[in-house]
Amino acid sequence: MKDLFLVTPPFTQLNTPYPATAYLKGFLNEKNRSSFQMDLGIEVILELFSKEGLSKVFEVAFQQEQIISENASRIYALREHYLLTINDVVSFLQGKNQTLARQICTDNFLPQASRFNQVEDLEWAFGLMGMQDKAKHLATLFLEDLSDFITECIDENFGFSRYAERLGRSASTFDQLQEHLQEELSYIDKLSIKILARQINIQNPKLVCFSVPFPGNLYSAFRCAQFIKKEYPAIKIVMGGGFPNTELRSVNDPRVFNFVDYITLDDGELPLELLANHVLNPLSETPALKRTFERISGEVKYNNSSPIQDYKQHELGTPDDSDLLLGKYISVIEIANPMHSLWSDGRWNKLTMAHGCYWGKCTFCDGSLNYIKYFEPIAAKVLADRIEKIAAQTGEKGFHFVDEAAPPALMKALAIEIIKRNLNITWWTNVRFEKSFTKDLCLLLKASGCIAVSGGLEVASDRLLKLINKGVTLKQVARVTNNFTETGIMVHAYLMYGFPSQTVQETIDSLEVVRQIFELGIVQSAFWHQFALTAHSPVGLNPSAYGITPKYNKISFANNDIQFTDKTGIDHDLFSYGLKKSLYNYMHGLGFEIPLQNWFDDVPSGFRIPKTSIRQDFIQTCLETVEYSTPKDSAKPLWLGGEPEIVTITKSKKGRSWELYKMCFHEKTDSFEISLEKEKGDWLLDVLKKISVKEENTLTLAALKVDFENHFQDFELFWYSKPMNQLREYSLLIL
Repeated sequence: MKDLFLVTPPFTQLNTPYPATAYLKGFLNEKNRSSFQMDLGIEVILELFSKEGLSKVFEVAFQQEQIISENASRIYALREHYLLTINDVVSFLQGKNQTLARQICTDNFLPQASRFNQVEDLEWAFGLMGMQDKAKHLATLFLEDLSDFITECIDENFGFSRYAERLGRSASTFDQLQEHLQEELSYIDKLSIKILARQINIQNPKLVCFSVPFPGNLYSAFRCAQFIKKEYPAIKIVMGGGFPNTELRSVNDPRVFNFVDYITLDDGELPLELLANHVLNPLSETPALKRTFERISGEVKYNNSSPIQDYKQHELGTPDDSDLLLGKYISVIEIANPMHSLWSDGRWNKLTMAHGCYWGKCTFCDGSLNYIKYFEPIAAKVLADRIEKIAAQTGEKGFHFVDEAAPPALMKALAIEIIKRNLNITWWTNVRFEKSFTKDLCLLLKASGCIAVSGGLEVASDRLLKLINKGVTLKQVARVTNNFTETGIMVHAYLMYGFPSQTVQETIDSLEVVRQIFELGIVQSAFWHQFALTAHSPVGLNPSAYGITPKYNKISFANNDIQFTDKTGIDHDLFSYGLKKSLYNYMHGLGFEIPLQNWFDDVPSGFRIPKTSIRQDFIQTCLETVEYSTPKDSAKPLWLGGEPEIVTITKSKKGRSWELYKMCFHEKTDSFEISLEKEKGDWLLDVLKKISVKEENTLTLAALKVDFENHFQDFELFWYSKPMNQLREYSLLIL
């Protein structure tokens, strides 16, 4: 029996749990409050994509007479082959039975429907990714074929990472969702409820907490809550998470509270603690809650009467993944691109380096909301403690830091802490492509296990980047992404089109910039999304300043996405297919020679696509333009290497003898030698020990200069000499 039951409703990710419930459970552990957590989505997927579950799917589809299309008919005709292979394929994607990869990669093991039409076009990539990844990709297509069958024949709302998403998007009123919730349960609904009920009967909770991160989780959360209200009326229900935090801040429809008792906003720890205290020890008077909606006497009321301040990040405890089926998540590879696959392949432990965004100025972002506005970094030592604890609990050493934008200074401190503790982990995160990411910092991050970063290039236009207040320029982005790539860290770029006032010319010019960065290989993966006006962004709060006219609806339920008209009058939907088609090719190393206009062959005949005004060597020139700058006196040298082998040599000239050190440094993949006079060599060896990454280094360049010139002359002449430049090429960093 548990006091609280934390549930992530279907569906989020196949390969790893969404982190919200693990964060809450870690916090509840600190408060000695019993809880149980469940990722309902993965449990539904595992039951659905099994021999027994799939057999039932085929049976229901036949009974409902929904097998209409040629593709669905083919899948149904091959049902025995799907049933024969489904359990083994899922087991393989869970990391078991890896020898099956050789079978999967043969031509006649998996039944194939429409999703396999793309295999021939991608064949070139598999050699780069290896047999296991090729098999994962083919197995993913196998599952996607079955997903298409389920969507067509069983439930049109089904999707691996979302369910009935359209019902949660721009739902200014509760009407459509209310209407859908009165309809007969779908097959997916019944399966979800059956699994949920099984766990409720085991845990017997007093409070069920639905964490709803996305619109694609909303309907399922309400459907599950509806079931609990009917079958377990004594259980109280609260909803929180990313969707309520952004969309339900103005909810006032009492019907919503026929399904849930409470909705909480923003950081959930304190609201949930106060709510749990109230539910488990009810008082006669109205409790003092934190950022909580409830229905009182038929009206929706917002209770934020508690004077208690939110917890600091270091007080929240370590996220706890226990109860989750960690060994049963499914790694898939949808696109044969090593960077792009990170989101769906591998079991990543989720952590954040900081609460909120240290920049917080982007005009398209929800900067007025707490999850962006309140920036609070977590100390590197605390983060490293959590990394060690989570790795020990889960047995996994891969970490995805899900920050809005990880602070460079904290990334540096964490990298040093990871290396000091000899933590052999793999990690990636989201960043801003700012100038702080020098080549040396990227080398440090790589040494600590960083394999990839994602960040916003957005509109790929300097005028629009300034309007967005991104705080970067195209030249800067080019150099930073090149620094990451040259040090072996993969880069994913978020791209945007349709920002207010964006012209057709700027859209085509943005595409040309994207073409060049892929052709030069300084970015490995990207994704275009169309600008969406949100109520809580600077653009949404002051639309006239950006030349747009919003179309407001009366709000009684969700309030975030707002329809609008732009003064340019451009229909940016016309660019969607061409931008995505070109990017798909660029990510696979194809189509760089194709004129940009050719990607837009689906636009109306009267719509003219201009030639780009960007020079063909624009990005190359950005990379080649050298801007000399000397490190600041406050910069700190850092030594990543080990101790060298030393041979002492005596040199003689014109009757004078002196000793030289021949110092051989061994790197992981290379060795190199430098020679120095013995006295300067002794000084250098002493300094390398002091500035070693394993030590508490406080030395600055200014301090080094003073110390050197106490013994010798002209520090700059020594520091920029050939031997020191060799050290700089390898493991001597300036940060």
